[in-house]
Amino acid sequence: MILMQATPGAEPATAPVSDKMPEGMQDGAEHNQSIDREGLNTTAKEEAEDLDNQVIEGRERPGYTAPLPERVTQENPGAVRAPPPQAFSPDQVPIPDRWRLIDNVTDINGNPVIKEALLDPYNQNTYKGDRPINPDKVPWLPIKENDWFFVLNAISDTVYEPRTFPIPVGIQTTEDPDRLDVFGNDFSTVLSQTFIVGAALLKGSTAYKPPSIEYRLTLAYNVNYVDVPERRVLFVEPSRPSHRLDHFLGVQEAFVDYHFTKYDRDRFDFISIRAGIQPFQADFRGFLFQDQQLGVRLFGNRDNNRFQFNLAGFWRLEKDTNSGLNSVAKTPRDDFVFIANVYRQDFLIPALTSQFTVAYNRNREANDIQIDTNGFPVRPALLGDLRGRDYDVYYLGYNVDGRIGRINLTGSAYWALGEDRNSILTGEPVDINAQFAAAEISYDRDWMRFRLSGLYQSGDSDPFDDTHTGFDAIFENPQFAGADTSYWIRQTLPFAGGGRVISVNGRNGILNTLRSSKEQGQSNFLNPGLWLVGVGADFDLTPEVRLTANANHLWFEDTATLENFRIEGSIPSEIGYDLSASAIWRPKANQNIVFRLSAATLLSGKGFEDLFDNLGNDGNFYSILANLTLTY
Repeated sequence: MILMQATPGAEPATAPVSDKMPEGMQDGAEHNQSIDREGLNTTAKEEAEDLDNQVIEGRERPGYTAPLPERVTQENPGAVRAPPPQAFSPDQVPIPDRWRLIDNVTDINGNPVIKEALLDPYNQNTYKGDRPINPDKVPWLPIKENDWFFVLNAISDTVYEPRTFPIPVGIQTTEDPDRLDVFGNDFSTVLSQTFIVGAALLKGSTAYKPPSIEYRLTLAYNVNYVDVPERRVLFVEPSRPSHRLDHFLGVQEAFVDYHFTKYDRDRFDFISIRAGIQPFQADFRGFLFQDQQLGVRLFGNRDNNRFQFNLAGFWRLEKDTNSGLNSVAKTPRDDFVFIANVYRQDFLIPALTSQFTVAYNRNREANDIQIDTNGFPVRPALLGDLRGRDYDVYYLGYNVDGRIGRINLTGSAYWALGEDRNSILTGEPVDINAQFAAAEISYDRDWMRFRLSGLYQSGDSDPFDDTHTGFDAIFENPQFAGADTSYWIRQTLPFAGGGRVISVNGRNGILNTLRSSKEQGQSNFLNPGLWLVGVGADFDLTPEVRLTANANHLWFEDTATLENFRIEGSIPSEIGYDLSASAIWRPKANQNIVFRLSAATLLSGKGFEDLFDNLGNDGNFYSILANLTLTY
């Protein structure tokens, strides 16, 4: 072996190296042969970047676009080149509307699949507004465009109602000379048939977007028959029989609705004005004012329908006594109602809609003497000093409807403030300061709903002071605590012995008001008020069948007014228990055919027995309602 030594000042000795490296080491050498000045391996860096730019199949990475594959060119000389994208501009392609689209749905033979029938109210029908009017077929109508629609509706409402309630014995004569008590036989029967026909002519779209203009007319014709066991109940003359057949034709709607299109928003928020006889409901459940009256209403919405508003003024029409329909042949009353309210969805609490209301009722009927169709005086009421009254009353209200979690909530509160020019007891001007509150909470479980209701109507505790504190509404029609299934809401109880032609409550009304008539009388703020606590349940057994049950306990809030009018020292406050149940059957699972059967009973309490006790009466009263509604 020869040892090589380094010579001072000479190059270090190295072993001879071959120019060609082994194949197994070439890749590693090439991998590490590119070194930049900072000592980084640039080849490894580039490969790391390539790895980062890879995209997993089925995923995307923001900010990175993978390179496209090479373009594939197809050689097909005989093919026709496709039109450029500019040839398919959406501005030039006609989009069929919903009624013409139906015409294009055919079978293999070209016959229309969807056919129209005049008498079919459920499927496609021109008379239900499903297709526009052809202007060429109705040259007598002043329409030119093809966006006018005609909507026809017809309703048949049949009612059979046997019932019992305290019926006073006639003073001059009776049907039975052996009836010597204040109250006689309590059974009576009502048959009522109402036909409602309405027609509307409107311009615009019938879905989503509100119509540009609408003309509507609705007439109602009612035939009713009543049979009672006593005289001077249906007619003021004692010589008239104790049964009555009557009929009446009323105008329930006749208005023009104009849509201010320039105020429309992208999501169909609108502002409209409506003038004429029109329906209006001041709150969610009809506690204050729900009627069809002559008026002007400005209404609309904003913020994608989350904000709604109403500004309305009404001149109240006279009502027919026996049917309750509008009587346009008579001069309207000197009674005006002005209402402003706003709705806000999700106000403070999501899923809860709040409504704030200000209403003003101006009545100037002190010099008006009104006798109803049956001959009974209704204005002024035959109660107290029998003098006419003028009054101004303002209602401040808050209403809520919606849910909090799984709990459904509906509530209403009103504060009535104003002045009555003539107290029916003192004959002096008095202030009005009355309150009202009602709430219903419910819980849904599958096809069942369980309800808990409560209502408070303030009564007057001192009828002879300078403030009336009994609450009264303008024209109520409450959908609450069983509605017209309830005995107390359905029936009218006469305040015999305290006034002539005066009722403790009104038909289809829950408040104790001591009015002469809910339809034709004046508001009365000298009343006993009401407490109500109730429970109920709804059972949707099938889409066709629903069962409902309600149980309410009622009290007078204060009996001071009753004691003064009846000249009694003490009257208990308990009215009693109102129990009711109903069944609804819709054989077609829609509203075209609806059968309803309900029964209610009032188990009288001590206060009710004190007012209406008589010989042979067990203190229990009932009401049965059979109703058939057909709708076209």
